[in-house]
Amino acid sequence: MNTSTILAVCLGGILTGYAFFMCSVRLIAILQQQGYAGRAFLKWYYRSRNIERKKASLLALAIALLTALFDVCFSFLGYRAANLISLLPFVGICVLYCVSESRHALKVPLKNTMRALRLGVAYAVVLFALCIGLGFALTALAGAVDVAWLYLVRYVPFCLVPLLCPLLLPFVNLCMKAYEVPHAGKFIKRAKAALAASPCVKVGITGSFGKTSVKHFVAAILSERYKVIATPASYNTPVGIAKAVNEGGLDCEVFLAEMGARRTGDIAQLCDMVCPSVGVVTGVTCQHLDTFGSMDAIRREKGELARRVQRCVLGRSAADMDAPGALLMGRDFDAEDVRLSLEGTSFTLRLPEGNMPVTVPLLGRHAAEDVALAAALGACMGMTNAQIASGIQKIAPVAHRLERRDANGLIILDDAYNCNPEGAANAVEVLRLADGRKAVVTPGIVELGQLEEEVNGALGALLVGLDLVVLVGETLVLDVRSGYLAAGGDEKKLRIVPDLAAAQKALAEELAAGDCVLFLNDLPDCY
Repeated sequence: MNTSTILAVCLGGILTGYAFFMCSVRLIAILQQQGYAGRAFLKWYYRSRNIERKKASLLALAIALLTALFDVCFSFLGYRAANLISLLPFVGICVLYCVSESRHALKVPLKNTMRALRLGVAYAVVLFALCIGLGFALTALAGAVDVAWLYLVRYVPFCLVPLLCPLLLPFVNLCMKAYEVPHAGKFIKRAKAALAASPCVKVGITGSFGKTSVKHFVAAILSERYKVIATPASYNTPVGIAKAVNEGGLDCEVFLAEMGARRTGDIAQLCDMVCPSVGVVTGVTCQHLDTFGSMDAIRREKGELARRVQRCVLGRSAADMDAPGALLMGRDFDAEDVRLSLEGTSFTLRLPEGNMPVTVPLLGRHAAEDVALAAALGACMGMTNAQIASGIQKIAPVAHRLERRDANGLIILDDAYNCNPEGAANAVEVLRLADGRKAVVTPGIVELGQLEEEVNGALGALLVGLDLVVLVGETLVLDVRSGYLAAGGDEKKLRIVPDLAAAQKALAEELAAGDCVLFLNDLPDCY
């Protein structure tokens, strides 16, 4: 190969790699949603009926057919000219693909963290190298065989690259872990040292559901007596907690750490980092059964916090955990005589020091129990009933957790972050309080392992009697549909749509002012 050919192949490889990078950049966001777990990413990508895999296959097919067609049609100009002209459909298809993707934004956009940036750069470099190497290999093969038609279509095999990208990205991610794991370890170690040096009381909050809500309610109540800092949003991993500590500091008397777990050992790791002396276990359900493998494993994992702390508050479904001296919901405290409405929830709060009437601007039976858990923690930390009552008055709804909004005369119940069977039942109970027509939009419930079919079937049965049931996507809707119809649901009231935009269109056609719609569990893109 002469110098001009080498330069042309290198430049062409870089431009081709860039085009394929832009076409597959969404995959980085999906991998990020999966916590950079390559195995989970591949399981998602190669599941049946995954639309992302279908789109990549169509892109590859379109590139192959149109590139070959242009090569053949313009072969009379010579293979060099034909190869150049065939770049037009290649570029056009990639541009159209990227434009189409931009019109369908991810529900959880890519967070521009330094780790995502490093991964993106490394992935792009590997793509460039792959395309350059492929270009040299195909050029050398055409020269070695010396067949005219092979020269003509030598770049058609580039259509295979979109099919390789989903394998290439997790491979690059795996290689990057040689840097990322020690780097994150230093970040976490710095936060662990700061937590160990701080005299503040560390409180761990875990459970299969309600962690973020209880954390917000605890912060509101404890702030009546203490200076409180809580991990923001749903930061509940070692890196998330470290980010909160390292960037926000620990100028407080009480630090609230939400603790999430998807696999055995996660809570122990978080406890080693935070060293909590007080804990709350909201409850245990089959959420994340897919990764834990059994309910016993989930219970043991959540119970790790209860075993580690000196004082603990346990929710109703966690009351049998090994935690001597813990305050147990149902025995030592409770939310009794719960009264629901679309404006709020009223109940009698029973605490060790006595009872008090409570009204909060929160929706659902589970909201009363979450407030009771937060109040019990306040009592556990020495607060009086008067202080607890004053703190409860500051409680506000938590975004996307059965949050009411009113728009264009419709009542919207936003329960997008709910992904467990108990919460779904509570949300539907609130929906049935509405006076107008009642609609629900849901993609089903995920990460239930062997119980996915059973639980989603039960969810379908729960929706019978509503005026409109809109099932979104392809993940679990068939199980929900089967459960709905088996329980006597009216098929005329059932709609199955591909995405949330189509669901909103269906709602606009069916609902009017005074009606109520529940958005139940808006799954992120990785499902």
